[in-house]
Amino acid sequence: MEELEYLGKTVTKQISIQEEIKSRLKSGNACYYSVQNPFSSSLLTKNINIKVYRTKILPVVLHGCQTWSLTLREKSRLRVSENRVLRRIFTPKRDEVTGEWRKLHNKELKTYTPHPIMFG
Repeated sequence: MEELEYLGKTVTKQISIQEEIKSRLKSGNACYYSVQNPFSSSLLTKNINIKVYRTKILPVVLHGCQTWSLTLREKSRLRVSENRVLRRIFTPKRDEVTGEWRKLHNKELKTYTPHPIMFG
């Protein structure tokens, strides 16, 4: 047996944080798509959507993270994943100069969420 699923965590002979994070991000992505309708609804405020993210998706992604020793690469993967969800929550913004719609930049995401949710 090469790997074993135990208490929601994949255990292998050789400890692989990359595989564990990949698995957690995959589970978090599945969780996001299960609650996607509230994120795309204009009836809910951005603050409520962030609360949904913090209470439903983030715990799935960070399950067992106390045992992780992260490298810059893994921190970056987690940050990219979080920014992707935040961009979906805050929707595109109209550029004041060109008038075209564009995605929010990372700095803008930080102004909307001044306290880093996952890894600042």
